[in-house]
Amino acid sequence: MNAFISTFIYFVIAIVVVLIGLVIFEFITNKYKDWDEIKNNNQAVALSVAGKIIGICIILSFAIYHSVSVWETLIWGGYGVILQMIAYLLFEAFTRKFSVEVQIKNNNIAVGIISMAVSIGLAFVIGASIT
Repeated sequence: MNAFISTFIYFVIAIVVVLIGLVIFEFITNKYKDWDEIKNNNQAVALSVAGKIIGICIILSFAIYHSVSVWETLIWGGYGVILQMIAYLLFEAFTRKFSVEVQIKNNNIAVGIISMAVSIGLAFVIGASIT
């Protein structure tokens, strides 16, 4: 029965960390609101948000696998969210020919896909570094 309880606890942690991560991301994207854009069928925003969700969950899965306690998982999860935010800000900063945020708001699917790939790809790197 203990495994069922642990699974449920980690499930709840994942939902909470993902929600907190999405709220924080909502604050750092100031040119649009994620859920308003998704409601209006902005597929680029949907791809970007999906990448963030998947990325955070990948990091959490590595944290769960390598942590010895729930608290350690929370710490790694929080750290992973911070690193994902830094990655997003660096992606915006290093894209000199256009603003990632503006392009995603304008439903540029190609930029949404790259944003998603950045989130997922770096999540594997962050996750693999958790030991």
